[in-house]
Amino acid sequence: MDPEVYQDMEEDTATGFTWEVKANSRAFNQRFKEKVFLCWTRHKYKTNVIHTAKYNFFSFLPLNLFEQFQRMSNLYFLLIIILQGIPEISTLPWFTLFAPLVCLISLRAARDLVDDIGRHRSDRIVNRRPCKILVGKSFLWRRWMNLCVGDLVCLHKDNTVPADLLLLVSTEPSSLCYVETADIDGETNLKFRQAPMVTHHALTSVRNIANFQGKVVCEEPNSRMHHFVGCLEWKGHKYPLDSGNILLRGCKIRNTDTCYGMVVYAGFDTKIMRNCGDVRLKRTKIDVLMNRLVVLIFLLLVLVSLLLTVGFWDKVREVKAKHHYLWASHPRSAEAESFLLFWGFLILLSVMVPMAMFIMAEFVHLGNSVFIGWDAELLDAERGLWARARSTSLSNGLGQVQHVFSDKTGTLTRNVMTFNKCCVAGRVYGPDEEAASENPYAWNKFADGKLRFFNRELLTAVRTGQDPSVQEFWRLLALCHTVMAQEKDDQLVYQAASPDEEALVTAARNFGFVFLARTQDSITLVELGEQRVYQVLAMMDFNSVRKRMSVLVRDPEGTIVLYTKGADTVIFERLRRKGVTEWNTEEALASFAQQTLRTLCLAYKKVDKSDFESWHQRHQEASIMLHNRAQALQQVYEEMERDLQLLGATAIEDRLQDGVPETIQCLKEGNIKVWVLTGDKQETAVNIGFACQLLSEDMLILEEKDILQILEAYWESNGDGGGGEEKRSRLKNRLPAHLKMAMVLNGDFLDQLLHRDAGLPGCGPLDSSSWQEPGPLEEDALGRRKVSLLWRALDMPLRGAGLGGRDPEAEERASLERRQELAFVDLAARCQAVLCCRVTPQQKALVVALVKKHLNVVTLAIGDGANDIHMIKTADIGVGLAGAEGMQAVQSSDYVLAQFRFLRRLLLVHGRWSYLRVCKFLRYFFYKTVASMLVQVWFAFYSGFSAQPLYEGWFLALFNLLYSTLPVLYIGLFEQSLPWTRTTPGVEPATCGRAWEPCAVPRLTVARVPGRERGGEHAPAGAVRGGAAGRALQPAGVPAGAGPRRRHVHGQLLLHAGRRLGLGAPAQLPGLRRGRGHVLPAVRHRGGRPHHQVLDGAGAAGAGPEPGRLRDCHLGHAELLAVSPLPQDLPLPVRGLQRAKGALYLPGGAAQRGGEHASRAGPAPGA
Repeated sequence: MDPEVYQDMEEDTATGFTWEVKANSRAFNQRFKEKVFLCWTRHKYKTNVIHTAKYNFFSFLPLNLFEQFQRMSNLYFLLIIILQGIPEISTLPWFTLFAPLVCLISLRAARDLVDDIGRHRSDRIVNRRPCKILVGKSFLWRRWMNLCVGDLVCLHKDNTVPADLLLLVSTEPSSLCYVETADIDGETNLKFRQAPMVTHHALTSVRNIANFQGKVVCEEPNSRMHHFVGCLEWKGHKYPLDSGNILLRGCKIRNTDTCYGMVVYAGFDTKIMRNCGDVRLKRTKIDVLMNRLVVLIFLLLVLVSLLLTVGFWDKVREVKAKHHYLWASHPRSAEAESFLLFWGFLILLSVMVPMAMFIMAEFVHLGNSVFIGWDAELLDAERGLWARARSTSLSNGLGQVQHVFSDKTGTLTRNVMTFNKCCVAGRVYGPDEEAASENPYAWNKFADGKLRFFNRELLTAVRTGQDPSVQEFWRLLALCHTVMAQEKDDQLVYQAASPDEEALVTAARNFGFVFLARTQDSITLVELGEQRVYQVLAMMDFNSVRKRMSVLVRDPEGTIVLYTKGADTVIFERLRRKGVTEWNTEEALASFAQQTLRTLCLAYKKVDKSDFESWHQRHQEASIMLHNRAQALQQVYEEMERDLQLLGATAIEDRLQDGVPETIQCLKEGNIKVWVLTGDKQETAVNIGFACQLLSEDMLILEEKDILQILEAYWESNGDGGGGEEKRSRLKNRLPAHLKMAMVLNGDFLDQLLHRDAGLPGCGPLDSSSWQEPGPLEEDALGRRKVSLLWRALDMPLRGAGLGGRDPEAEERASLERRQELAFVDLAARCQAVLCCRVTPQQKALVVALVKKHLNVVTLAIGDGANDIHMIKTADIGVGLAGAEGMQAVQSSDYVLAQFRFLRRLLLVHGRWSYLRVCKFLRYFFYKTVASMLVQVWFAFYSGFSAQPLYEGWFLALFNLLYSTLPVLYIGLFEQSLPWTRTTPGVEPATCGRAWEPCAVPRLTVARVPGRERGGEHAPAGAVRGGAAGRALQPAGVPAGAGPRRRHVHGQLLLHAGRRLGLGAPAQLPGLRRGRGHVLPAVRHRGGRPHHQVLDGAGAAGAGPEPGRLRDCHLGHAELLAVSPLPQDLPLPVRGLQRAKGALYLPGGAAQRGGEHASRAGPAPGA
């Protein structure tokens, strides 16, 4: 069991568990109440009904109106409508704004209603799922919504677990139960759970189960997915429980005929629902900007109205004196008339904030979202899955994303492991280069034929038995694991909790060491055709602290042997000696790491009987302890796992999904940072980081010690002075700008780092007993409050935030905490990549919120499992991956993709287009509205500043809504600043026409890449990839008397072609020979060989410049190109340019990094 679980158990036991559930006794469980408000109480234990929708029948109208009127534009329009209803100041009919406002609010409300109806339908489907519940003395079919805490449930194969259950008994040996957690964490490999031995032996029939009256006393509901601490009280005894006894809601029963469980947590108390988070209103930066613009425009209107009112007040006396008869019906004073006229002007000019713009914007967002669903490039043809936009208002935010937070398992990887290489006794065995003509494992009847790895020398060593270490190597792989075996259709099938273990056991199986079966105290192998039974004396499980797994067995000859496998760091620390074998193995491990393979070290030792007997006694004593059991067991394990002898190492390849490295590289080139947040172990995450090119060998990888040293040095030197921004710049200045860094940390260290005393850099972590679940204040924590994000999210004391009296010490502490968070986030932002391992779903969401709070950037979260839901909801944009891993993340996401590689096109093509379209749409709309209203302002000078409207009311109402709609709507839907191939680096458009077929190119730019002068080495092909630009040749010789400058350049010719040549992608033609002059369009075919023609500035004989003379320059293998005087970015009408064999790159001189061609986001709104 995980040591953290027992640490929590000790702490909770000291304070007393408060969650008591009795089996088959609803009356007992309903006695527990909790206070809601003042004297109001409710049942403490929730039912199994879930509601994920935002609205219900009664709350939809008030809540939706409240959300809509959080937009400043709606409040502004409401104010103007109220003013229009006052006859004394009304200058426009009330319907000019009222009708469009009702239309806008109705449109948005209908959109929200449709989205929420979908959530209600999903909730209804889930709540009405059937399951068997114990009613009386038998199990009857009921719905999930009828479940209550304490009920007993019967589940069969392929059933979904309806609530968090304590596994009581199953039909499998030792009451094992296999579950698939794809809907929770995206992992399709099986995991096993086991019932307590007391219930396994006692509950042998339905009658005994019906009479079960045990009581579970455990911790309060929380979001810790892999933690559970409690005990079972039954017949006067207490039996400890841990997470290995719990079936979580959302799991699927696999390979188990029948199992029975008791409901411990139901409904929103279940761990998966605790990690889902609430549905939050998401807004893009443009929406926030629009709110600010509305305020600024309103202030401008107030100023203009005030100036026009001053003009009226200045002339009103003169007008009254000359035209007294006009004021007979207006007995008010000039000051009163001016006051009323001010409001009249404010209403008259209120059209400066056009209501129609917001209505048209809804159609623009809808259209851009529909285009995403229609894009055939985002179609997964194998599964027939299209991309889908579930939210229609966030499309422009896709073009502003700066941080991507991704899950690993099922998102970046396929979670399919293949045995790739191994090192035995210091010798590396890789796959043979020549494939075997026949099946090399045909001699083994248990071989499954799926192992791609084959090494003839290794197989010969195994079969001949000449090297005992080789056989011990494979014997260890067949014994040291938690895999379960079963026969299906006369075939041996393995069910593993980890795909790593399945790959290793399968490899041992094909090499002749076949894992056949296991019981609670024995493991049966078939070794090279001979069946052998090993007695299991102790099983020392793997966890994130130990980083190793061991099994102590007694072989048929009576020898006691310890087999251990684990990370190289922990195994090498426990070796008896280090010699040539160990050094060779270390070199092999380094080589495997460079190939991004996942490695494990294998070791063993023989144990004397006397040593085992004394150790076994201490192990038994530690196993029955209720307090500090984890620490005691770990100490006992340490005593046994010493003086090991190294056997070798294994290397496994975790297959990535298609296009993942290319996508991550492309996002990095677009200045988008990718963070990986995973619940997997650190070694696995680092290996995947290298495999997907998130990490590279030239990066400095900061681990926990390095991070602490940097931050502590920073606090020691800057802890007493400077503000937040000053300290941020100091931290950045302490690190070299050219240094590439990556950060790797785990969830425990993250909590320790952010919860420690910020004023004392050397102090340890806080007492974890103060850990509590996020309460109602969590939403404020994710809303960028000024108090510490993580402290508030974990419901820490908040007196410093003003929630319970002012406390100067607490305020200072909160300030220090916030500055420490800021320092950590700045250090992480300085890194090119960040990997967070062993993080819970709650921690994933908190990391996202931390970046949003301190960096103020647009974030995107992508995942495929239910453990990613909270992260997806917290990010500005959430993307769910659909497929075999489940649909939990999809139901909570804003966009749905089939594979991770489609994220590149979603962001760099659709995101860019949508962002630029909305920006141009808004600028166009404001321009035409302001232009029309300036006429009204000018008319005021000729109407005596009387607020007389120039336009008729219906014309004002329909001008923006109907008359001038099409041009601006067309821009918002169809504008493309660049074709899609220019927005995605590395994407090569199709060739223009057939091979060697001339095509018209309306624009050509010639530039050179960085190179050396004559005699230097030429720049290699691809030197300009990714936007590294050379400088364009400066004009020379074009004006008379300027004097031509001729240079022979070692480099490449970059042709920045127009739209006709492949949508604007530049081309590289590596075969042009050295020549002088301008590149000309013509291409001739001589003897079947293509020729480019060049204008030779020196003429055919080299006698002075003679424009118009042509000299042939054929395509060969020359490396040099002399481009003499060309104006910078000179456009040349070229016809007949051929693609030839050229590769495609970004432009040279014309495309500096971050310029037009490399830019992804385009101009800022309002620029």
